[in-house]
Amino acid sequence: MKPVVWLLVAAILASTPWALAAQDSTSGTQVEGPAKEPGEAVAPAASERPPIIPARHFAERSQFNGAKLSPDGKLIAFAATVDDKATLAVFDPVTKKPLGVYPLTADAELDWFRWAGPDKIIVAVSMQGEFVNETVRFTRLALVNVAEKWIEILGRRNAVVEGDNVIFVAKDGAYALVSSQRTVYEYPSVFRYELERDGKISEVQTPRDGVWRWHADDAGVVRIGTGWRNGELRYFYREADGAKLRELTDLGEGAVKWPKGEDPKYSSISQVLSGSDRGYVMRENEAGRVGVYLFDYAKREIIEPVYENADWDVETVAMRDGRPFAAFFTSDTEQVVWFDDAQRKLNQQLDKALPEDGVWITSRAEDDSRMLVWGGGAADPGAIYIYATAEKRVEPFEELRPKLDFRQLAKPEPISFKARDGVTINGYLTLPRGREPKGLPLIVMPHGGPFWVRDTLSYNDEVQLLANRGYAVLQPNFRGSGGYGEEFHKLGSGQIGRKMQDDLDDAMDWLVDRGIADKGRACLVGGSYGGYASIWGLIRNPERWRCAASWAGVTDWARLLRYDRRFLSRNSLREWEDLVEGDQGAALDQVSPYRLAAQLGRPLLLAHGTDDSRVPFSQYKAMRDAAASSPTPPTLMVIDGEGHSFSSIDNEAKWYEALETFLAKHNPAD
Repeated sequence: MKPVVWLLVAAILASTPWALAAQDSTSGTQVEGPAKEPGEAVAPAASERPPIIPARHFAERSQFNGAKLSPDGKLIAFAATVDDKATLAVFDPVTKKPLGVYPLTADAELDWFRWAGPDKIIVAVSMQGEFVNETVRFTRLALVNVAEKWIEILGRRNAVVEGDNVIFVAKDGAYALVSSQRTVYEYPSVFRYELERDGKISEVQTPRDGVWRWHADDAGVVRIGTGWRNGELRYFYREADGAKLRELTDLGEGAVKWPKGEDPKYSSISQVLSGSDRGYVMRENEAGRVGVYLFDYAKREIIEPVYENADWDVETVAMRDGRPFAAFFTSDTEQVVWFDDAQRKLNQQLDKALPEDGVWITSRAEDDSRMLVWGGGAADPGAIYIYATAEKRVEPFEELRPKLDFRQLAKPEPISFKARDGVTINGYLTLPRGREPKGLPLIVMPHGGPFWVRDTLSYNDEVQLLANRGYAVLQPNFRGSGGYGEEFHKLGSGQIGRKMQDDLDDAMDWLVDRGIADKGRACLVGGSYGGYASIWGLIRNPERWRCAASWAGVTDWARLLRYDRRFLSRNSLREWEDLVEGDQGAALDQVSPYRLAAQLGRPLLLAHGTDDSRVPFSQYKAMRDAAASSPTPPTLMVIDGEGHSFSSIDNEAKWYEALETFLAKHNPAD
């Protein structure tokens, strides 16, 4: 930002209280949109075509990925890629100088990290490996000691697949509790890991048949265990440290009762309060929306609601001092509701202080002495700023896409249409700037997942790349997408390749009927499940789609489910299989592109990374081989060493450039 802007910010903050917070949804201002600084050049008018932005610029991103402040606010950690290795880096927020760089092994992906006290960081990593003669994705933990400047694998080095389930971290960083199997033939135990070099490991909770999830209270006592066994939910509870863990079967009136063989309504433990039977849960209400509730764990019954939203599911709840601090949900954009009047007032100050349409606190010190603030919007990748509360000073830290001029980008807009069976489908439409919205070439871009996730009104590199080239881009949240309630979620059960695919076809028809899109110039582009839907669209309805492009797409559902069985917990696997197959056990071979690849008669860009541990490379090879003799063999692209998501700028740029070239040949915008 320009200096004049920071003078303005300083003037506003000088009269504000000691902290900033993201815009509260109750204030009527949504968190979205691009920012524009005073005195900047005016963006091109809608009637003017912006210049072509090099594809690589959409991949050249800041290395400050997922930046988090230490609990005392004195350090910033972030994930980066250095020399093609996933790396954790630590910076000084005052001097902006690096204090340590901690690379992982060449074959490891960095999944997440969290601070453990002021100078230690727990890092979750995943990598491919062989298990019972099959390739699976192993997860492990690493420990970074910033003060002593070392990193090492944390915990037990056995053959179990899942090893990154942290359920509690001591505030001072002395130890962590990790739920993990002792062997692949047992249910998980809970182990205490001393967070030091070659730290001691001790078992604090032995396994219980059927229990896959353990929960600790805010003092680090294992209090609850849940899981399915023989079609019934088992629920174990301990009143306090030292008390016996007992199975609860005699439930009081008003308790949550889950009949044998039926899934419970969504319920997630957010906080168990030490010294009591109370805590907080996020669970589904009678209206099918997820809310936040004060809960009695001993009686398994709701005491009182904390927050419910009539239209949207609560996605996360932030806790502070044992109480909910804020609830987060997504309408078209991410929203927050604060449970504190002072915070609500501070939201208004943040909106004035930063000349951005969207602002968000991404990380904060425990005492709020320092915060990381994101500012940007749906047509602006944004930047990260540092706010020091004592000095009432906001400073720019990093542009998230340093090569992009957000003023040249296109703004997505929310849309809604009726599918052929009357179901309302929501989504987002991005129209190219400088072109009449009539008879445009169309890209329908289904999201990944496909369940529990959705697209939002937020910045997307691929969408902006394609809009810049002259394509209308439609992102439909097809049935089964998350965030729209349980009923909409269930509509996707057993409908992969069927009604979920109908929604994509109906999205195309909706735009064609309005004259916005040319039905003869429509293509599908997507990654992961979106890659699958793109491939399947060409095979199922070649008369509709001119071409398709898939990154890391599923091609054989039955084979993928067999792969997933090797590392998903029984709970997760059961739920995943039920959604994919549905109540009637949908015939997966009928909707697997690999099985019908010989019918491929439209251009397909088939791309995959060799080190993909979520949709394994074998899915690509099966489709490649099966489609080799088809009427239109696919254009092939393999990126050696790449995983499911792009780990390097070079690899992401290769995909964008290949996609641009492919579309220019088979569905040119001009």
